[in-house]
Amino acid sequence: MFTGIIEEMGSVADISDNGHDKRLVLHGEGLREISVGASLAVNGVCLTVVGEHNGGATLEVIPETLSRTNLGTLRPGDRVNLERAMSGSGRFDGHIVQGHVDGTGRVVAVEANERGTSMSIASDPDILRYVVEKGSVTVDGVSLTVASVDAGAFTVALIPHTLQTTTLGWRKPGDTVNLETDVIAKYVERLLEERE
Repeated sequence: MFTGIIEEMGSVADISDNGHDKRLVLHGEGLREISVGASLAVNGVCLTVVGEHNGGATLEVIPETLSRTNLGTLRPGDRVNLERAMSGSGRFDGHIVQGHVDGTGRVVAVEANERGTSMSIASDPDILRYVVEKGSVTVDGVSLTVASVDAGAFTVALIPHTLQTTTLGWRKPGDTVNLETDVIAKYVERLLEERE
Protein backbone atom coordinates (compact mmCIF):
# COMPACT_ATOMS: atom_id res chain seq x y z
CA MET A 1 0.00 0.00 0.00
CA PHE A 2 1.02 3.58 -0.68
CA THR A 3 -0.13 7.01 0.44
CA GLY A 4 0.35 9.19 -2.65
CA ILE A 5 3.01 11.26 -0.90
CA ILE A 6 5.86 11.25 -3.41
CA GLU A 7 9.26 10.62 -1.84
CA GLU A 8 11.30 11.84 -4.78
CA MET A 9 11.49 12.35 -8.50
CA GLY A 10 13.68 9.72 -10.06
CA SER A 11 14.76 9.36 -13.65
CA VAL A 12 14.58 6.68 -16.32
CA ALA A 13 18.13 5.49 -17.01
CA ASP A 14 17.34 2.74 -19.53
CA ILE A 15 14.45 0.87 -21.14
CA SER A 16 14.65 -2.51 -22.80
CA ASP A 17 11.83 -4.10 -24.78
CA ASN A 18 11.74 -7.80 -25.59
CA GLY A 19 8.63 -7.43 -27.77
CA HIS A 20 6.34 -8.59 -24.97
CA ASP A 21 7.11 -6.57 -21.87
CA LYS A 22 9.56 -3.85 -20.87
CA ARG A 23 12.27 -3.47 -18.27
CA LEU A 24 12.82 -0.07 -16.76
CA VAL A 25 16.03 0.94 -15.04
CA LEU A 26 15.40 3.87 -12.71
CA HIS A 27 17.77 6.03 -10.72
CA GLY A 28 16.93 7.90 -7.53
CA GLU A 29 18.45 8.45 -4.08
CA GLY A 30 15.85 6.31 -2.30
CA LEU A 31 16.46 3.41 -4.66
CA ARG A 32 19.85 2.76 -3.05
CA GLU A 33 17.93 1.37 -0.05
CA ILE A 34 15.38 -0.74 -1.94
CA SER A 35 15.75 -4.50 -2.32
CA VAL A 36 14.74 -7.04 -4.94
CA GLY A 37 11.12 -8.08 -4.41
CA ALA A 38 10.06 -4.75 -2.92
CA SER A 39 7.08 -2.80 -4.24
CA LEU A 40 7.69 0.62 -5.76
CA ALA A 41 5.10 3.05 -7.11
CA VAL A 42 6.34 4.61 -10.35
CA ASN A 43 4.03 7.42 -11.50
CA GLY A 44 1.46 5.75 -9.28
CA VAL A 45 1.88 2.25 -10.71
CA CYS A 46 2.84 -0.48 -8.23
CA LEU A 47 5.77 -2.43 -9.70
CA THR A 48 8.09 -5.06 -8.25
CA VAL A 49 11.83 -4.47 -8.11
CA VAL A 50 13.44 -7.36 -10.02
CA GLY A 51 17.06 -6.24 -9.95
CA GLU A 52 19.60 -3.64 -8.97
CA HIS A 53 21.60 -1.61 -11.46
CA ASN A 54 24.38 0.81 -10.51
CA GLY A 55 22.57 2.11 -7.45
CA GLY A 56 19.22 2.07 -9.20
CA ALA A 57 16.39 -0.39 -9.57
CA THR A 58 15.22 -2.59 -12.44
CA LEU A 59 11.48 -3.19 -12.81
CA GLU A 60 9.44 -5.28 -15.24
CA VAL A 61 6.32 -3.84 -16.86
CA ILE A 62 3.92 -6.38 -18.36
CA PRO A 63 1.51 -5.78 -21.28
CA GLU A 64 -1.53 -5.33 -18.98
CA THR A 65 0.25 -2.48 -17.19
CA LEU A 66 1.51 -0.97 -20.43
CA SER A 67 -2.04 -0.93 -21.85
CA ARG A 68 -3.58 0.83 -18.82
CA THR A 69 -0.91 3.37 -17.89
CA ASN A 70 1.45 5.95 -19.34
CA LEU A 71 4.56 3.86 -18.56
CA GLY A 72 4.79 2.72 -22.19
CA THR A 73 5.49 6.31 -23.26
CA LEU A 74 8.52 6.74 -20.97
CA ARG A 75 11.90 7.46 -22.56
CA PRO A 76 15.41 7.52 -21.06
CA GLY A 77 15.91 10.78 -19.19
CA ASP A 78 12.24 11.21 -18.29
CA ARG A 79 11.41 12.12 -14.69
CA VAL A 80 9.15 9.80 -12.70
CA ASN A 81 7.40 10.09 -9.34
CA LEU A 82 8.65 7.48 -6.85
CA GLU A 83 7.13 6.22 -3.62
CA ARG A 84 8.25 3.16 -1.70
CA ALA A 85 5.57 1.01 -0.07
CA MET A 86 4.30 2.34 3.25
CA SER A 87 5.85 0.79 6.34
CA GLY A 88 3.55 -0.51 9.06
CA SER A 89 5.02 1.93 11.56
CA GLY A 90 4.98 5.01 9.35
CA ARG A 91 2.63 7.98 9.33
CA PHE A 92 -0.34 7.67 7.01
CA ASP A 93 -0.44 11.02 5.22
CA GLY A 94 -2.15 11.21 1.76
CA HIS A 95 -4.93 8.64 1.29
CA ILE A 96 -5.26 4.90 0.62
CA VAL A 97 -3.40 4.28 -2.64
CA GLN A 98 -2.97 0.77 -3.99
CA GLY A 99 -0.85 1.53 -7.03
CA HIS A 100 -3.51 -0.22 -9.14
CA VAL A 101 -4.09 2.41 -11.81
CA ASP A 102 -7.66 2.54 -13.16
CA GLY A 103 -6.62 4.13 -16.43
CA THR A 104 -5.29 7.33 -17.87
CA GLY A 105 -6.51 10.86 -18.30
CA ARG A 106 -5.42 13.74 -20.49
CA VAL A 107 -4.40 17.12 -19.13
CA VAL A 108 -6.69 19.66 -20.78
CA ALA A 109 -5.67 22.83 -18.92
CA VAL A 110 -3.06 24.13 -16.49
CA GLU A 111 -3.85 27.58 -15.15
CA ALA A 112 -1.80 29.62 -12.71
CA ASN A 113 -3.30 32.59 -10.90
CA GLU A 114 -2.85 34.50 -7.63
CA ARG A 115 -4.55 31.66 -5.69
CA GLY A 116 -2.34 28.87 -7.05
CA THR A 117 -2.36 26.48 -9.98
CA SER A 118 -5.25 24.37 -11.18
CA MET A 119 -5.00 21.36 -13.49
CA SER A 120 -8.00 19.98 -15.38
CA ILE A 121 -7.91 16.36 -16.50
CA ALA A 122 -10.33 14.66 -18.90
CA SER A 123 -10.99 10.93 -18.69
CA ASP A 124 -13.47 8.19 -19.53
CA PRO A 125 -16.86 8.05 -17.79
CA ASP A 126 -15.86 4.69 -16.28
CA ILE A 127 -13.17 6.50 -14.27
CA LEU A 128 -14.96 9.80 -13.68
CA ARG A 129 -17.91 8.03 -12.01
CA TYR A 130 -15.66 7.49 -8.97
CA VAL A 131 -14.33 11.05 -8.84
CA VAL A 132 -16.23 13.38 -6.47
CA GLU A 133 -15.71 16.97 -5.44
CA LYS A 134 -13.55 17.16 -2.28
CA GLY A 135 -12.76 13.44 -2.65
CA SER A 136 -9.32 11.94 -3.19
CA VAL A 137 -7.72 11.03 -6.49
CA THR A 138 -4.21 9.97 -7.43
CA VAL A 139 -2.63 11.62 -10.48
CA ASP A 140 0.69 10.06 -11.54
CA GLY A 141 0.95 8.74 -7.99
CA VAL A 142 0.31 12.08 -6.28
CA SER A 143 -2.49 12.16 -3.69
CA LEU A 144 -4.72 15.14 -4.48
CA THR A 145 -8.08 16.57 -3.47
CA VAL A 146 -10.62 17.05 -6.25
CA ALA A 147 -11.61 20.73 -6.52
CA SER A 148 -14.45 20.27 -9.02
CA VAL A 149 -15.96 17.75 -11.43
CA ASP A 150 -17.98 18.21 -14.61
CA ALA A 151 -19.30 15.83 -17.26
CA GLY A 152 -15.97 15.06 -18.88
CA ALA A 153 -13.19 16.20 -16.57
CA PHE A 154 -12.14 17.06 -13.04
CA THR A 155 -9.90 19.78 -11.62
CA VAL A 156 -7.30 19.64 -8.87
CA ALA A 157 -5.55 22.55 -7.15
CA LEU A 158 -1.77 22.27 -6.92
CA ILE A 159 0.37 23.99 -4.30
CA PRO A 160 3.87 25.23 -5.24
CA HIS A 161 5.52 22.40 -3.25
CA THR A 162 3.72 19.76 -5.36
CA LEU A 163 4.72 21.52 -8.56
CA GLN A 164 8.38 21.62 -7.47
CA THR A 165 8.73 18.09 -6.08
CA THR A 166 6.68 15.99 -8.51
CA THR A 167 6.37 15.57 -12.25
CA LEU A 168 3.08 17.48 -12.18
CA GLY A 169 5.13 20.68 -12.37
CA TRP A 170 6.16 19.66 -15.90
CA ARG A 171 2.77 18.47 -17.13
CA LYS A 172 1.11 20.47 -19.90
CA PRO A 173 -2.12 20.21 -21.91
CA GLY A 174 -2.16 17.05 -24.01
CA ASP A 175 -0.02 15.01 -21.59
CA THR A 176 -1.29 11.63 -20.43
CA VAL A 177 -1.42 10.98 -16.68
CA ASN A 178 -2.15 7.84 -14.64
CA LEU A 179 -5.31 7.93 -12.54
CA GLU A 180 -6.29 5.89 -9.52
CA THR A 181 -9.66 6.67 -7.98
CA ASP A 182 -10.62 6.09 -4.37
CA VAL A 183 -10.86 2.33 -3.78
CA ILE A 184 -13.58 2.73 -1.16
CA ALA A 185 -16.07 3.97 -3.78
CA LYS A 186 -15.43 0.90 -5.93
CA TYR A 187 -16.02 -1.49 -3.02
CA VAL A 188 -19.22 0.29 -1.98
CA GLU A 189 -20.54 0.11 -5.54
CA ARG A 190 -19.75 -3.60 -5.76
CA LEU A 191 -21.49 -4.34 -2.46
CA LEU A 192 -24.58 -2.41 -3.50
CA GLU A 193 -24.73 -4.26 -6.83
CA GLU A 194 -24.77 -7.58 -5.01
CA ARG A 195 -27.77 -6.47 -2.90
CA GLU A 196 -29.94 -5.76 -5.96
